Amino acid sequence: MSAQQRQPGGRPAASRKSMVLGVVVAVVLGALFFSAFTALTDTGVDEPGERQRVGYFADWNVANRGYTIKDVAESGAAERMNRLMWAFGDVSEEGRCHIPEDADQPWEMYQRRYNADESVDGEADDYHQPLAGSLNQLRKLQEQEPGLGASISLAGWNWSTYFSNAAQTEESREEFVSSCIDLWLRGDLPTLDNEPQGGAGVAEGIFDGIDLDWEWPGGNGKEGNVERPEDKRNFTLLVEEFRRQLDDLESETGEDYTLTVSLANSRDLMESSYEPEVFDSIDFATVQGYDFTGTWSDVTDHHSQLYSPEEAPSDASVHQTVQQYLDYGLPPEKLILGFPGFGRGWEGVAREDFGRFAPAEDAAEGDYGAGTMAYADLEELGGHRFHDPLNGAYWLYSDGEWWSYDTPETVAQKGYYVRKEGLGGLMLWNLDMDPDAELVEAMDESLEDGE
Repeated sequence: MSAQQRQPGGRPAASRKSMVLGVVVAVVLGALFFSAFTALTDTGVDEPGERQRVGYFADWNVANRGYTIKDVAESGAAERMNRLMWAFGDVSEEGRCHIPEDADQPWEMYQRRYNADESVDGEADDYHQPLAGSLNQLRKLQEQEPGLGASISLAGWNWSTYFSNAAQTEESREEFVSSCIDLWLRGDLPTLDNEPQGGAGVAEGIFDGIDLDWEWPGGNGKEGNVERPEDKRNFTLLVEEFRRQLDDLESETGEDYTLTVSLANSRDLMESSYEPEVFDSIDFATVQGYDFTGTWSDVTDHHSQLYSPEEAPSDASVHQTVQQYLDYGLPPEKLILGFPGFGRGWEGVAREDFGRFAPAEDAAEGDYGAGTMAYADLEELGGHRFHDPLNGAYWLYSDGEWWSYDTPETVAQKGYYVRKEGLGGLMLWNLDMDPDAELVEAMDESLEDGE
C-alpha cells in the first residue's frame, strides 16, 4: 500500500496565544462552512430506493474487547442498519469454507453459553442447546430486528492465504461455493471438542448473504498468500459460480440471498484484481474509502478525506476512489462507500499548522495497533480539533500527536455525497469502534431522503 506524502509548509511556529486563536478561527469558520454546506444539501439529490446501511462485526473482539451482539442491539446500531457483515469466515488450504478448530472462533461463534445478563433477550443459554455463542445471539437480534440481514464475509486480510486455491479450477470453484453455502447459509456447523453444539442446519437462516473479501486477487496482499497470474480471471469465474449456486438455492428455498464483494481503494489494485464483468453478478460492492495513508508514511495526512485539498491535489480521496470505480464499470447503485470507525495517528509532530502535512517521528500508540485508534477513544483525547468541511476531513492535534479520523460531521457529508452521486449506501468498519453508535446514527440519518 502506497502512502501519499507532502512536504511541510514553511510558516514559523505559532505562539501559544496565536495557536489558541487559530483554533477558535478554524472552529468558527468550520461551523460556518458546514452550516452553508448543510443548507445546500437539501436539494438536487437523486433519490432511488432504500440505501444500504452496513456495519462490520469483528467476531474476535467479543473475546478481545468484550463487544458482543447485545452491544449492537443496546447501542441502537441494529435498528439503524439493514445489513451486518460478519468478519470473517476462513478458507482452508484445500479451498473450502471451514471454521478453524485450532482457534477461538468455534467457541465464541457457536459454543459459548451466554448467561441472562449477556444475552440479547435476557434469557440464559442451556448447556445442551444445539446453537449458542454469538451466532445464537445474532439470531435473537434478528427476531427483534427482522429487517437486519447478515452476510458472512470471507477471508479478509489475514485469511486470504488460500483463496487462490479455491478459485483455481472449475471443480475447485464449484466445491468451494458449495462448502460455503452448506456451512454458512444452510448452517451445517461441525461438532467439535466434545461440545454439544453443532450439527446439520443448526444455524440455518442466520446468514442470508456471502461477501467475498479476497485481499487481493492477483497479489499485493499479506505475505505468504498463494498467488497465481490467473487469479484476476478466476475471481470473476468464482463470483459467477456463487451467483449460479445462490440462484439455485433461492429456487429451492424461496428466500433471497445477497452476494457482495469488498474492493480495494487503489487504482493499481482495482486494475490488477478485478475484471469489470465481475460487477454483473453481485448485488453490491463495498469500496474502502479509508487507509489512503497511514503511519507507513512519515508525513501526516488524512486517511479518509472526501476530497483532495487544493494544497494537496494528488492526495487520494473518497471522490477519486469512487470515480475510478464508476469509470471502470461499477454501477453507482451497486457501490457502497466504506468509512472508518478508526483513526490513523503519528507522534513527534510539530505544532506548526497544527500538524497537518507535517513530518512525524513515528506511529502514535493505539489500542488497535501502532498508529490506529477507535473513534470512541479518540473522542476522549484532549487537544485541538479541526473539521475541514470543504474537503470532508477531520483531525486532532494532541501533545505532539496528530490523528485523522471520521466523525458524525464527516459521515454526514459522505452520506450526502452518496445521495448526490446516486450511490448504493454507506458501510462502517467496524461496529466495536463506535460503541455508542454515533457514526451509525450519522450514517442512517444522512441517507434519509431529503436530509
